[in-house]
Amino acid sequence: MDALKKTRVWTYSVIGAFFIAAAVIIIHAYATTSVNDMGNVTDVSQAEPTMAPTPVPTMAPTEPEEKEEEDDDGLEEGQMRSYLSGLPVAKEIGMRRPIAVMLNNLKAAQPMCSISRADVVYEYVVEGAITRLMALFEDYEDLDKIGSVRSCREYFVYTELEFDAIYCHYGQASYAVDLLNSDYVDNLNGLGKEGDTVYYRTTDRKAPHNAYTSAEGIDAGIDMMGYRRNHYEDYKGKFKFCDLDKEVTNEDGMKITYMAPNYKINKPWFEYDEKREQYGRFQYDGPQTDELTGEQIFFDNVIFQYNKWAQLDEKDYLAFDCHSGGVIQYFTHGRMVPGIWLRDIKQAHNGNVDMCPIRYYDLEGNELEINNGKTFICVIQDTDIQNVTIRE
Repeated sequence: MDALKKTRVWTYSVIGAFFIAAAVIIIHAYATTSVNDMGNVTDVSQAEPTMAPTPVPTMAPTEPEEKEEEDDDGLEEGQMRSYLSGLPVAKEIGMRRPIAVMLNNLKAAQPMCSISRADVVYEYVVEGAITRLMALFEDYEDLDKIGSVRSCREYFVYTELEFDAIYCHYGQASYAVDLLNSDYVDNLNGLGKEGDTVYYRTTDRKAPHNAYTSAEGIDAGIDMMGYRRNHYEDYKGKFKFCDLDKEVTNEDGMKITYMAPNYKINKPWFEYDEKREQYGRFQYDGPQTDELTGEQIFFDNVIFQYNKWAQLDEKDYLAFDCHSGGVIQYFTHGRMVPGIWLRDIKQAHNGNVDMCPIRYYDLEGNELEINNGKTFICVIQDTDIQNVTIRE
């Protein structure tokens, strides 16, 4: 990296830190009540999450806007706006609960199958500094190979609940057992009675990198477990998408075309492709591709979401605080704006805060609109923020 680029990277880190510091006062304004006082919440760990001290400027928070009802004007009959992408889809697809599939992100498991069809992808660190992905699919009826599928961590469950999804995993860490057994978590477990119905193994890779699922298997598993197939009546979705005839340009934000979240094993990064007006995903020293297409995966929106965290034991199992709020950086059209994330307590289904979505807000407390299309969210340990690289 030349001296100019080094200067730019350093400058963006300092400016980003300033905005992040400014966000803390807003988060504090909405966090005067503890999460456990607001509903049925499982603690993320017995340990205290670690958090670097952050200076707090004087800044008055703005009350978040009410989420407006979906405007279906201009849509063809029988269509609606997708809760995952914001794009028009048939109502029978849009009202159907998505699937959230745990994906193996070790190098031996690359490339993944069907990830290019996911509307939303999350990445978290797990033990040993490796990462695991969770991909959310809305229209998956024609997919016969999704994976490879790996085991659950508790924080992924809290995330999939935001989408009212059916959670697909092959086993779990012990810390997740109680949450998975909750009556509000609908999951298809490769180690459960439904395992042989939902999942299958291939011979092209060695275990544990060869477990896959399919639309047919998931459908049969849903029937076996008796799970609800459509969203609950008052489900409002997670994202605030812009109107179909508009685009979010982040014109007031910084020009950023390269982002790396500093995950240490797969070392991923994103590059903005001006021709496609999307972000290409890279890891393990090259483009991340889908095995079924052979092509690189691209996203319209990328969000870096910073969470408090804790190490649970000597085996390096982690917990992430998915309830208390934090800061974000939102990237689209080659530009970045900072903001905050907060649980929308008003959308607690049946009083259950675990099931209410995280919303994204700007530094004045207004809910962020994002572009219609695919979204990738990197959840990053908040203490690692200064090691994240963003540059023009």
